Amino acid sequence: MSEPERRFAAAQARAGLGGIITALDCRWVSHPAAMSRAEYKPLQLATAQRAGLSIPSTLITNTPDAVKAFVGDVGGQVICKPVATPVFIEGDQLKTVYTRRVTEADLGDMRGLDATAHLFQAWVDKAYEVRLTVVGERLLAAEIHAGSDAAHTDWRSDYGSLAYRTTTTPDDVADGVRRYMKDLDLRFAAMDFIVTPDGEWVFLEANPCGQWDWIQHRTGLPIAQAIADELQGVPA
Repeated sequence: MSEPERRFAAAQARAGLGGIITALDCRWVSHPAAMSRAEYKPLQLATAQRAGLSIPSTLITNTPDAVKAFVGDVGGQVICKPVATPVFIEGDQLKTVYTRRVTEADLGDMRGLDATAHLFQAWVDKAYEVRLTVVGERLLAAEIHAGSDAAHTDWRSDYGSLAYRTTTTPDDVADGVRRYMKDLDLRFAAMDFIVTPDGEWVFLEANPCGQWDWIQHRTGLPIAQAIADELQGVPA
């Protein structure tokens, strides 16, 4: 097939298989339509704020002047990260766009910024981060401690430097998380939080289909069992 024909065939296959799966009358963890909607980071942040969770000051724009004004408004360091999936394929290589700090040099040369949307946030000082895996009513939290400068900015960029420890979720955060999950009709999410030196939990994002196996392997958290129980309707 030609490249346009391949794209057309792939779209037909996704719509066919996806349509059949979505039409099933079964117990979902979570329903595909809910997961698709919950992928949008602007919606995640608005929902988290509405649920009572703390979020960083955020700007989504493709306008250089807006970025410069935002940096001045927050009065400190700013990070930039993708609005959607950070992964793409170029040639035969899988590439990832990690979160990075915005430098003075970046502000001095913002060519290309207007090509698409970018997500900017105020830098939040962190003692460590938390990956909170939510399965139904179960909240399975693991601290992630960065062992390098790169991991301190984005822990996905240096897995080898990370250390993990199980933890508990503060009651107020747990209440906000459950409101978030209910609002977006989710039964599973992999949530990322910064924990500040003062102990405040700051919501970053929530992947409705996030990875979890490595966290279970490193911490012993019973995530697979929680997913199995949720699929079977076993109470928490």
